[in-house]
Amino acid sequence: MSSDIALLTRQALRRDRVMASAWTAMLVLMVYASAAATPGIYDSVESRVHAAQAIGTSPATVALYGPILDPSSLGELAMIKMTVLYAVFVSLMFIMLVRRHTRLDEERGLSELTESAPVNRNAPYAAALVEAMLLVAVLGVGTVLANVAGGLPIGGSVLFALSWVGTALVATGIGAVAVQLSTSARTCAAIAAATIMVLYVIRAVGDVGWHWLSWLSPFGWNTQLRPWSEPRLWVLVLYVLLTLVLLTIAGVLRHRRDLGSGVFPDRRGPAVGATSLSNPFALAWRLHRTTVLIWTVSSAVLGLLLGAIAPIAKDLLDSEMAQEMFRRLGGPGAVENALLAAELSVAAIVVTCFGISVTMHSAEDERAGLSENVSATAASRRAMWWSTASVALVGGAWLMLITGFAAAVGSGAGVVRITAASLAHVPAVWAATAVGLAAFGLGARFAVGGWVALGGFLVLGVVGDLLALPGWVTGLSPFQHVPLLPSTDFRWQPEAWLLAVAAAIVLFGWARYERRDTA
Repeated sequence: MSSDIALLTRQALRRDRVMASAWTAMLVLMVYASAAATPGIYDSVESRVHAAQAIGTSPATVALYGPILDPSSLGELAMIKMTVLYAVFVSLMFIMLVRRHTRLDEERGLSELTESAPVNRNAPYAAALVEAMLLVAVLGVGTVLANVAGGLPIGGSVLFALSWVGTALVATGIGAVAVQLSTSARTCAAIAAATIMVLYVIRAVGDVGWHWLSWLSPFGWNTQLRPWSEPRLWVLVLYVLLTLVLLTIAGVLRHRRDLGSGVFPDRRGPAVGATSLSNPFALAWRLHRTTVLIWTVSSAVLGLLLGAIAPIAKDLLDSEMAQEMFRRLGGPGAVENALLAAELSVAAIVVTCFGISVTMHSAEDERAGLSENVSATAASRRAMWWSTASVALVGGAWLMLITGFAAAVGSGAGVVRITAASLAHVPAVWAATAVGLAAFGLGARFAVGGWVALGGFLVLGVVGDLLALPGWVTGLSPFQHVPLLPSTDFRWQPEAWLLAVAAAIVLFGWARYERRDTA
Protein backbone atom coordinates (compact mmCIF):
# COMPACT_ATOMS: atom_id res chain seq x y z
CA MET A 1 0.00 0.00 0.00
CA SER A 2 2.86 2.38 0.76
CA SER A 3 4.08 2.18 -2.83
CA ASP A 4 0.56 2.98 -4.06
CA ILE A 5 0.39 6.03 -1.81
CA ALA A 6 3.84 7.21 -2.92
CA LEU A 7 2.91 6.88 -6.60
CA LEU A 8 -0.43 8.66 -6.21
CA THR A 9 1.15 11.40 -4.07
CA ARG A 10 3.71 12.02 -6.77
CA GLN A 11 0.93 12.24 -9.32
CA ALA A 12 -1.04 14.68 -7.13
CA LEU A 13 2.01 16.90 -6.64
CA ARG A 14 2.57 16.97 -10.38
CA ARG A 15 -1.06 17.95 -11.01
CA ASP A 16 -0.85 20.73 -8.42
CA ARG A 17 2.63 21.97 -9.19
CA VAL A 18 1.43 25.27 -10.67
CA MET A 19 -1.48 26.09 -8.38
CA ALA A 20 0.18 24.99 -5.13
CA SER A 21 3.47 26.69 -5.97
CA ALA A 22 1.79 29.97 -6.91
CA TRP A 23 -0.47 30.03 -3.85
CA THR A 24 2.35 29.12 -1.45
CA ALA A 25 4.72 31.67 -2.99
CA MET A 26 2.07 34.37 -2.73
CA LEU A 27 1.45 33.67 0.97
CA VAL A 28 5.17 33.58 1.77
CA LEU A 29 5.83 36.83 -0.11
CA MET A 30 2.95 38.51 1.72
CA VAL A 31 4.50 37.46 5.03
CA TYR A 32 7.88 38.84 3.95
CA ALA A 33 6.35 42.12 2.76
CA SER A 34 4.56 42.66 6.06
CA ALA A 35 7.59 41.67 8.14
CA ALA A 36 9.97 43.88 6.16
CA ALA A 37 7.74 46.96 6.02
CA THR A 38 6.64 47.20 9.66
CA PRO A 39 9.97 47.99 11.42
CA GLY A 40 10.41 51.10 9.27
CA ILE A 41 6.87 52.28 9.96
CA TYR A 42 6.89 51.69 13.73
CA ASP A 43 10.51 52.27 14.70
CA SER A 44 9.94 52.83 18.43
CA VAL A 45 8.15 51.09 21.26
CA GLU A 46 5.99 54.17 21.78
CA SER A 47 4.74 54.13 18.19
CA ARG A 48 3.96 50.41 18.40
CA VAL A 49 2.04 50.82 21.65
CA HIS A 50 0.10 53.76 20.21
CA ALA A 51 -0.84 51.76 17.09
CA ALA A 52 -1.81 48.71 19.14
CA GLN A 53 -4.03 50.83 21.37
CA ALA A 54 -5.69 52.36 18.32
CA ILE A 55 -6.38 48.89 16.94
CA GLY A 56 -7.77 47.72 20.28
CA THR A 57 -10.21 50.61 20.52
CA SER A 58 -11.78 49.79 17.14
CA PRO A 59 -14.16 46.79 17.33
CA ALA A 60 -14.21 46.60 13.53
CA THR A 61 -10.42 46.32 13.33
CA VAL A 62 -10.31 43.67 16.05
CA ALA A 63 -13.12 41.73 14.35
CA LEU A 64 -11.28 41.78 11.03
CA TYR A 65 -7.68 41.23 12.15
CA GLY A 66 -7.86 40.00 15.73
CA PRO A 67 -6.49 41.64 18.92
CA ILE A 68 -2.93 42.58 19.78
CA LEU A 69 -2.21 40.98 23.15
CA ASP A 70 1.26 42.52 23.59
CA PRO A 71 1.19 46.20 22.52
CA SER A 72 4.99 46.50 22.53
CA SER A 73 5.60 43.48 20.28
CA LEU A 74 6.94 44.31 16.82
CA GLY A 75 6.22 40.80 15.51
CA GLU A 76 2.61 40.85 16.68
CA LEU A 77 2.01 44.22 15.02
CA ALA A 78 3.78 43.13 11.83
CA MET A 79 1.72 39.94 11.54
CA ILE A 80 -1.62 41.44 12.63
CA LYS A 81 -3.19 40.78 9.21
CA MET A 82 -1.42 37.47 8.68
CA THR A 83 -2.37 35.89 12.01
CA VAL A 84 -6.10 35.59 11.37
CA LEU A 85 -7.21 37.13 8.07
CA TYR A 86 -4.59 35.54 5.83
CA ALA A 87 -4.94 32.28 7.75
CA VAL A 88 -8.33 32.08 6.00
CA PHE A 89 -6.54 31.99 2.63
CA VAL A 90 -4.25 29.28 4.01
CA SER A 91 -7.35 27.27 4.96
CA LEU A 92 -9.00 27.68 1.57
CA MET A 93 -5.85 26.49 -0.18
CA PHE A 94 -5.83 23.16 1.64
CA ILE A 95 -9.59 22.67 1.33
CA MET A 96 -9.23 23.07 -2.44
CA LEU A 97 -6.39 20.54 -2.56
CA VAL A 98 -8.25 17.89 -0.56
CA ARG A 99 -11.44 18.42 -2.56
CA ARG A 100 -9.60 18.19 -5.87
CA HIS A 101 -8.07 14.79 -5.18
CA THR A 102 -11.09 13.22 -3.47
CA ARG A 103 -14.61 14.38 -4.29
CA LEU A 104 -13.77 16.12 -7.57
CA ASP A 105 -11.94 13.02 -8.85
CA GLU A 106 -14.92 10.89 -7.81
CA GLU A 107 -17.30 13.23 -9.62
CA ARG A 108 -15.22 13.00 -12.81
CA GLY A 109 -14.85 9.23 -12.59
CA LEU A 110 -11.09 9.41 -12.10
CA SER A 111 -11.23 7.68 -8.72
CA GLU A 112 -13.15 4.78 -10.23
CA LEU A 113 -10.54 4.53 -12.97
CA THR A 114 -7.74 4.53 -10.39
CA GLU A 115 -9.37 1.93 -8.18
CA SER A 116 -9.98 -0.35 -11.16
CA ALA A 117 -6.21 -0.92 -11.09
CA PRO A 118 -4.55 -3.09 -8.41
CA VAL A 119 -4.54 -0.19 -5.94
CA ASN A 120 -5.67 -0.26 -2.32
CA ARG A 121 -9.04 1.43 -1.86
CA ASN A 122 -7.64 3.80 0.75
CA ALA A 123 -4.59 4.80 -1.28
CA PRO A 124 -6.12 7.80 -3.17
CA TYR A 125 -7.53 9.28 0.03
CA ALA A 126 -4.27 8.70 1.90
CA ALA A 127 -2.26 10.23 -0.97
CA ALA A 128 -4.37 13.39 -0.81
CA LEU A 129 -3.63 13.70 2.91
CA VAL A 130 0.08 13.00 2.41
CA GLU A 131 0.29 15.69 -0.26
CA ALA A 132 -1.42 18.14 2.10
CA MET A 133 1.06 17.33 4.87
CA LEU A 134 4.02 17.85 2.54
CA LEU A 135 2.69 21.22 1.41
CA VAL A 136 2.01 22.17 5.03
CA ALA A 137 5.68 21.57 5.76
CA VAL A 138 6.79 23.64 2.76
CA LEU A 139 4.50 26.51 3.76
CA GLY A 140 5.76 26.38 7.35
CA VAL A 141 9.44 26.50 6.37
CA GLY A 142 8.81 29.26 3.83
CA THR A 143 6.94 31.33 6.42
CA VAL A 144 9.79 31.04 8.92
CA LEU A 145 12.37 32.10 6.32
CA ALA A 146 10.20 35.01 5.16
CA ASN A 147 9.76 36.35 8.68
CA VAL A 148 13.46 36.02 9.51
CA ALA A 149 14.44 37.65 6.21
CA GLY A 150 12.05 40.49 7.06
CA GLY A 151 13.90 41.13 10.31
CA LEU A 152 11.69 39.43 12.90
CA PRO A 153 12.98 37.17 15.72
CA ILE A 154 13.59 33.51 14.91
CA GLY A 155 11.67 32.11 17.89
CA GLY A 156 8.53 34.09 17.16
CA SER A 157 8.86 33.34 13.44
CA VAL A 158 8.87 29.59 14.12
CA LEU A 159 5.85 29.76 16.42
CA PHE A 160 3.94 31.98 14.00
CA ALA A 161 4.67 29.50 11.21
CA LEU A 162 3.40 26.70 13.47
CA SER A 163 0.12 28.60 13.92
CA TRP A 164 -0.31 28.59 10.14
CA VAL A 165 0.71 24.92 10.03
CA GLY A 166 -1.94 24.16 12.65
CA THR A 167 -4.57 26.13 10.73
CA ALA A 168 -3.67 24.25 7.54
CA LEU A 169 -3.96 20.89 9.30
CA VAL A 170 -7.39 21.76 10.68
CA ALA A 171 -8.50 22.97 7.24
CA THR A 172 -7.32 19.67 5.76
CA GLY A 173 -9.50 17.86 8.29
CA ILE A 174 -12.49 20.09 7.54
CA GLY A 175 -12.06 19.46 3.83
CA ALA A 176 -11.74 15.70 4.41
CA VAL A 177 -15.06 15.65 6.28
CA ALA A 178 -16.86 17.97 3.84
CA VAL A 179 -16.04 15.85 0.79
CA GLN A 180 -17.83 12.87 2.36
CA LEU A 181 -21.15 14.65 2.66
CA SER A 182 -22.38 15.21 -0.89
CA THR A 183 -21.90 13.84 -4.39
CA SER A 184 -21.41 17.39 -5.70
CA ALA A 185 -17.91 18.83 -5.49
CA ARG A 186 -19.38 22.33 -5.47
CA THR A 187 -21.67 21.52 -2.56
CA CYS A 188 -18.75 20.05 -0.64
CA ALA A 189 -16.68 23.16 -1.32
CA ALA A 190 -19.56 25.37 -0.14
CA ILE A 191 -19.91 23.34 3.08
CA ALA A 192 -16.18 23.57 3.81
CA ALA A 193 -15.99 27.29 2.97
CA ALA A 194 -19.08 28.00 5.09
CA THR A 195 -17.46 26.15 8.00
CA ILE A 196 -14.35 28.31 7.68
CA MET A 197 -16.47 31.46 7.62
CA VAL A 198 -18.45 30.36 10.69
CA LEU A 199 -15.22 29.69 12.58
CA TYR A 200 -13.93 33.11 11.53
CA VAL A 201 -17.13 34.82 12.71
CA ILE A 202 -17.03 32.93 16.02
CA ARG A 203 -13.48 34.16 16.50
CA ALA A 204 -14.48 37.73 15.59
CA VAL A 205 -17.37 37.78 18.07
CA GLY A 206 -15.12 36.31 20.75
CA ASP A 207 -12.34 38.84 20.18
CA VAL A 208 -14.75 41.77 20.27
CA GLY A 209 -17.01 40.69 23.16
CA TRP A 210 -17.43 37.20 24.57
CA HIS A 211 -13.76 36.25 24.77
CA TRP A 212 -14.41 32.60 25.58
CA LEU A 213 -15.79 32.14 22.06
CA SER A 214 -12.32 32.73 20.62
CA TRP A 215 -11.21 29.44 22.15
CA LEU A 216 -13.84 27.60 20.06
CA SER A 217 -12.15 28.54 16.78
CA PRO A 218 -8.71 27.60 15.46
CA PHE A 219 -8.41 31.18 14.18
CA GLY A 220 -8.69 32.31 17.78
CA TRP A 221 -5.93 29.88 18.73
CA ASN A 222 -3.61 31.66 16.28
CA THR A 223 -3.79 34.75 18.48
CA GLN A 224 -3.94 32.94 21.82
CA LEU A 225 -0.74 31.06 20.98
CA ARG A 226 1.10 34.37 21.61
CA PRO A 227 3.99 33.44 19.29
CA TRP A 228 5.85 36.73 19.74
CA SER A 229 5.79 37.09 23.53
CA GLU A 230 5.05 34.71 26.42
CA PRO A 231 4.07 31.85 24.06
CA ARG A 232 1.57 29.21 25.13
CA LEU A 233 3.04 26.12 23.55
CA TRP A 234 0.22 23.91 24.78
CA VAL A 235 -2.12 25.64 22.31
CA LEU A 236 -0.33 23.76 19.52
CA VAL A 237 -1.80 20.54 20.92
CA LEU A 238 -5.31 21.85 20.18
CA TYR A 239 -4.60 21.96 16.42
CA VAL A 240 -3.32 18.38 16.47
CA LEU A 241 -6.24 17.02 18.51
CA LEU A 242 -8.88 18.72 16.35
CA THR A 243 -7.16 17.52 13.17
CA LEU A 244 -7.09 13.93 14.43
CA VAL A 245 -10.78 14.10 15.38
CA LEU A 246 -11.75 15.49 11.97
CA LEU A 247 -9.68 12.94 10.05
CA THR A 248 -11.16 10.12 12.14
CA ILE A 249 -14.68 11.33 11.40
CA ALA A 250 -13.82 11.61 7.70
CA GLY A 251 -12.41 8.06 7.68
CA VAL A 252 -15.53 6.63 9.34
CA LEU A 253 -17.86 8.46 6.95
CA ARG A 254 -15.81 7.36 3.95
CA HIS A 255 -16.05 3.69 4.87
CA ARG A 256 -19.83 3.98 5.31
CA ARG A 257 -20.51 5.23 1.77
CA ASP A 258 -19.98 3.89 -1.71
CA LEU A 259 -17.56 5.37 -4.19
CA GLY A 260 -19.18 8.36 -5.88
CA SER A 261 -21.96 8.69 -3.30
CA GLY A 262 -22.30 11.02 -0.33
CA VAL A 263 -23.54 10.74 3.21
CA PHE A 264 -26.52 12.91 2.30
CA PRO A 265 -28.52 11.39 -0.59
CA ASP A 266 -29.14 13.45 -3.70
CA ARG A 267 -32.59 14.93 -4.14
CA ARG A 268 -34.32 14.06 -7.38
CA GLY A 269 -35.01 17.03 -9.58
CA PRO A 270 -38.09 17.57 -11.76
CA ALA A 271 -38.48 15.32 -14.80
CA VAL A 272 -38.81 18.36 -17.05
CA GLY A 273 -36.49 21.34 -16.73
CA ALA A 274 -37.91 24.77 -16.05
CA THR A 275 -38.27 27.20 -18.93
CA SER A 276 -35.89 29.51 -17.05
CA LEU A 277 -33.09 27.08 -17.97
CA SER A 278 -33.79 27.26 -21.68
CA ASN A 279 -30.49 28.95 -22.62
CA PRO A 280 -26.85 28.92 -21.44
CA PHE A 281 -27.14 32.34 -19.81
CA ALA A 282 -30.01 31.22 -17.59
CA LEU A 283 -28.15 28.00 -16.79
CA ALA A 284 -24.99 29.90 -15.84
CA TRP A 285 -27.00 32.12 -13.49
CA ARG A 286 -28.71 29.06 -11.97
CA LEU A 287 -25.35 27.38 -11.37
CA HIS A 288 -23.75 30.42 -9.77
CA ARG A 289 -26.63 32.15 -7.99
CA THR A 290 -25.78 30.65 -4.59
CA THR A 291 -22.14 31.65 -5.04
CA VAL A 292 -23.19 35.18 -6.02
CA LEU A 293 -25.39 35.42 -2.92
CA ILE A 294 -22.59 34.25 -0.61
CA TRP A 295 -20.11 36.65 -2.21
CA THR A 296 -22.62 39.52 -1.99
CA VAL A 297 -23.11 39.03 1.74
CA SER A 298 -19.36 38.60 2.27
CA SER A 299 -18.58 41.75 0.26
CA ALA A 300 -21.11 43.73 2.27
CA VAL A 301 -19.58 42.58 5.56
CA LEU A 302 -16.07 43.28 4.27
CA GLY A 303 -17.09 46.75 3.13
CA LEU A 304 -18.70 47.57 6.47
CA LEU A 305 -15.60 46.48 8.38
CA LEU A 306 -13.21 48.35 6.07
CA GLY A 307 -15.34 51.47 6.28
CA ALA A 308 -15.49 51.28 10.07
CA ILE A 309 -11.69 51.05 10.28
CA ALA A 310 -11.07 54.23 8.24
CA PRO A 311 -12.03 56.79 10.96
CA ILE A 312 -9.23 55.53 13.25
CA ALA A 313 -6.58 56.07 10.56
CA LYS A 314 -5.03 59.11 12.20
CA ASP A 315 -4.73 57.34 15.55
CA LEU A 316 -3.35 54.19 14.00
CA LEU A 317 -0.78 55.97 11.83
CA ASP A 318 0.76 58.55 14.08
CA SER A 319 4.26 58.44 12.59
CA GLU A 320 5.07 60.49 9.52
CA MET A 321 6.63 57.44 7.83
CA ALA A 322 3.44 55.41 8.32
CA GLN A 323 1.30 58.22 6.94
CA GLU A 324 3.64 58.60 3.97
CA MET A 325 3.30 54.88 3.20
CA PHE A 326 -0.47 55.15 3.03
CA ARG A 327 -0.22 58.27 0.90
CA ARG A 328 1.79 56.17 -1.58
CA LEU A 329 -0.84 53.43 -1.47
CA GLY A 330 -3.87 55.67 -1.45
CA GLY A 331 -2.77 58.98 -2.92
CA PRO A 332 -1.81 62.40 -1.56
CA GLY A 333 -5.16 63.20 0.13
CA ALA A 334 -6.05 63.01 3.80
CA VAL A 335 -4.82 59.92 5.61
CA GLU A 336 -8.39 58.67 6.13
CA ASN A 337 -9.11 58.96 2.42
CA ALA A 338 -5.78 57.33 1.61
CA LEU A 339 -6.62 54.41 3.89
CA LEU A 340 -10.03 54.02 2.25
CA ALA A 341 -8.38 54.03 -1.18
CA ALA A 342 -5.87 51.39 -0.07
CA GLU A 343 -8.65 49.25 1.41
CA LEU A 344 -10.68 49.42 -1.79
CA SER A 345 -7.58 48.32 -3.72
CA VAL A 346 -7.38 45.22 -1.54
CA ALA A 347 -11.13 44.64 -1.91
CA ALA A 348 -10.73 44.76 -5.71
CA ILE A 349 -8.20 41.90 -5.57
CA VAL A 350 -10.54 39.88 -3.35
CA VAL A 351 -13.49 40.47 -5.70
CA THR A 352 -11.38 39.33 -8.66
CA CYS A 353 -11.22 35.92 -6.98
CA PHE A 354 -14.96 35.60 -7.69
CA GLY A 355 -14.53 36.04 -11.45
CA ILE A 356 -11.65 33.60 -11.63
CA SER A 357 -13.57 31.03 -9.57
CA VAL A 358 -16.41 31.25 -12.11
CA THR A 359 -14.03 30.41 -14.94
CA MET A 360 -12.56 27.57 -12.88
CA HIS A 361 -16.04 26.10 -12.36
CA SER A 362 -16.67 26.20 -16.11
CA ALA A 363 -13.32 24.48 -16.68
CA GLU A 364 -14.24 21.80 -14.13
CA ASP A 365 -17.60 21.26 -15.84
CA GLU A 366 -15.85 20.86 -19.17
CA ARG A 367 -13.32 18.37 -17.86
CA ALA A 368 -16.10 16.42 -16.13
CA GLY A 369 -18.00 16.16 -19.43
CA LEU A 370 -20.94 18.26 -18.24
CA SER A 371 -20.40 20.93 -20.87
CA GLU A 372 -20.91 18.31 -23.57
CA ASN A 373 -24.50 17.87 -22.38
CA VAL A 374 -25.14 21.56 -23.02
CA SER A 375 -23.33 21.65 -26.34
CA ALA A 376 -25.36 18.61 -27.49
CA THR A 377 -28.44 20.86 -27.48
CA ALA A 378 -29.10 23.84 -29.72
CA ALA A 379 -26.81 25.99 -27.55
CA SER A 380 -23.92 27.49 -29.48
CA ARG A 381 -20.34 27.59 -28.27
CA ARG A 382 -20.56 31.37 -28.44
CA ALA A 383 -23.48 31.42 -26.00
CA MET A 384 -21.70 28.99 -23.68
CA TRP A 385 -18.58 31.15 -23.60
CA TRP A 386 -20.36 34.46 -23.08
CA SER A 387 -22.61 33.02 -20.37
CA THR A 388 -19.50 32.30 -18.30
CA ALA A 389 -17.90 35.64 -19.17
CA SER A 390 -21.05 37.60 -18.31
CA VAL A 391 -21.39 36.03 -14.85
CA ALA A 392 -17.69 36.60 -14.11
CA LEU A 393 -17.59 40.22 -15.35
CA VAL A 394 -21.02 41.48 -14.30
CA GLY A 395 -20.66 39.69 -10.98
CA GLY A 396 -17.33 41.44 -10.35
CA ALA A 397 -18.86 44.87 -11.01
CA TRP A 398 -21.82 44.06 -8.76
CA LEU A 399 -19.57 43.00 -5.88
CA MET A 400 -17.47 46.17 -6.13
CA LEU A 401 -20.70 48.20 -6.03
CA ILE A 402 -21.83 46.40 -2.87
CA THR A 403 -18.39 46.74 -1.28
CA GLY A 404 -18.23 50.47 -1.95
CA PHE A 405 -21.76 51.12 -0.69
CA ALA A 406 -21.11 49.11 2.49
CA ALA A 407 -17.78 50.90 3.05
CA ALA A 408 -19.55 54.25 2.78
CA VAL A 409 -22.15 53.15 5.33
CA GLY A 410 -19.45 51.83 7.66
CA SER A 411 -17.32 54.98 7.49
CA GLY A 412 -20.18 57.45 7.56
CA ALA A 413 -18.73 59.18 4.50
CA GLY A 414 -20.57 60.27 1.37
CA VAL A 415 -22.25 57.23 -0.20
CA VAL A 416 -21.93 58.49 -3.77
CA ARG A 417 -18.27 59.47 -3.33
CA ILE A 418 -17.12 56.17 -1.78
CA THR A 419 -19.26 54.01 -4.06
CA ALA A 420 -17.83 55.80 -7.10
CA ALA A 421 -14.33 55.23 -5.71
CA SER A 422 -15.07 51.53 -5.46
CA LEU A 423 -16.48 51.36 -9.00
CA ALA A 424 -13.27 52.97 -10.29
CA HIS A 425 -11.60 49.60 -9.64
CA VAL A 426 -14.01 47.70 -11.90
CA PRO A 427 -11.86 48.06 -15.08
CA ALA A 428 -8.88 46.56 -13.22
CA VAL A 429 -11.06 43.75 -11.86
CA TRP A 430 -12.29 43.06 -15.40
CA ALA A 431 -8.75 43.10 -16.81
CA ALA A 432 -7.54 40.57 -14.22
CA THR A 433 -10.67 38.42 -14.68
CA ALA A 434 -10.15 38.57 -18.44
CA VAL A 435 -6.79 36.83 -17.99
CA GLY A 436 -8.62 33.95 -16.31
CA LEU A 437 -11.16 33.84 -19.13
CA ALA A 438 -8.37 33.82 -21.72
CA ALA A 439 -6.63 30.98 -19.89
CA PHE A 440 -9.89 29.02 -19.97
CA GLY A 441 -10.23 29.85 -23.65
CA LEU A 442 -6.86 28.23 -24.31
CA GLY A 443 -8.02 25.02 -22.63
CA ALA A 444 -9.74 23.78 -19.49
CA ARG A 445 -6.43 22.54 -18.09
CA PHE A 446 -4.97 26.05 -18.43
CA ALA A 447 -7.75 27.75 -16.43
CA VAL A 448 -5.57 27.70 -13.31
CA GLY A 449 -3.51 30.36 -15.08
CA GLY A 450 -6.05 32.89 -13.84
CA TRP A 451 -5.04 32.19 -10.24
CA VAL A 452 -1.36 32.33 -11.16
CA ALA A 453 -1.81 35.70 -12.85
CA LEU A 454 -3.79 37.11 -9.90
CA GLY A 455 -1.06 35.95 -7.52
CA GLY A 456 1.52 37.66 -9.71
CA PHE A 457 -0.48 40.91 -9.74
CA LEU A 458 -0.80 40.80 -5.96
CA VAL A 459 2.90 40.18 -5.47
CA LEU A 460 3.85 43.02 -7.84
CA GLY A 461 1.62 45.42 -5.95
CA VAL A 462 2.76 44.41 -2.48
CA VAL A 463 6.48 43.77 -2.81
CA GLY A 464 7.26 45.84 -5.90
CA ASP A 465 8.49 48.82 -3.87
CA LEU A 466 10.30 46.64 -1.34
CA LEU A 467 12.23 44.90 -4.12
CA ALA A 468 12.77 48.17 -6.01
CA LEU A 469 11.32 46.68 -9.18
CA PRO A 470 11.23 48.90 -12.31
CA GLY A 471 8.02 50.75 -13.02
CA TRP A 472 7.31 48.79 -16.18
CA VAL A 473 7.38 45.55 -14.14
CA THR A 474 4.97 46.71 -11.42
CA GLY A 475 2.88 48.26 -14.18
CA LEU A 476 2.05 44.78 -15.46
CA SER A 477 -0.54 44.62 -12.69
CA PRO A 478 -3.80 46.31 -13.76
CA PHE A 479 -4.45 47.28 -10.16
CA GLN A 480 -1.47 49.66 -10.26
CA HIS A 481 -3.18 51.91 -12.83
CA VAL A 482 -6.44 52.64 -11.01
CA PRO A 483 -6.93 56.27 -9.89
CA LEU A 484 -6.99 55.94 -6.10
CA LEU A 485 -10.26 57.65 -5.27
CA PRO A 486 -11.36 59.27 -2.98
CA SER A 487 -7.82 60.43 -2.22
CA THR A 488 -6.98 61.63 -5.75
CA ASP A 489 -8.88 63.05 -8.69
CA PHE A 490 -10.51 60.80 -11.25
CA ARG A 491 -8.54 60.21 -14.46
CA TRP A 492 -10.36 58.62 -17.38
CA GLN A 493 -7.30 57.70 -19.49
CA PRO A 494 -6.05 54.73 -17.39
CA GLU A 495 -9.64 53.52 -16.97
CA ALA A 496 -10.17 53.59 -20.73
CA TRP A 497 -6.93 51.71 -21.33
CA LEU A 498 -7.85 49.06 -18.75
CA LEU A 499 -11.25 48.59 -20.38
CA ALA A 500 -9.63 48.27 -23.79
CA VAL A 501 -7.10 45.73 -22.50
CA ALA A 502 -9.86 43.75 -20.76
CA ALA A 503 -11.96 43.70 -23.94
CA ALA A 504 -9.00 42.59 -26.06
CA ILE A 505 -8.11 39.76 -23.68
CA VAL A 506 -11.72 38.57 -23.45
CA LEU A 507 -12.08 38.57 -27.23
CA PHE A 508 -8.83 36.62 -27.52
CA GLY A 509 -10.15 34.02 -25.07
CA TRP A 510 -13.43 33.76 -26.99
CA ALA A 511 -11.62 33.32 -30.30
CA ARG A 512 -9.45 30.54 -28.87
CA TYR A 513 -12.43 28.84 -27.22
CA GLU A 514 -14.42 28.72 -30.47
CA ARG A 515 -11.52 27.10 -32.33
CA ARG A 516 -10.36 24.50 -29.82
CA ASP A 517 -11.72 21.10 -28.89
CA THR A 518 -13.35 20.52 -25.55
CA ALA A 519 -11.41 18.72 -22.84
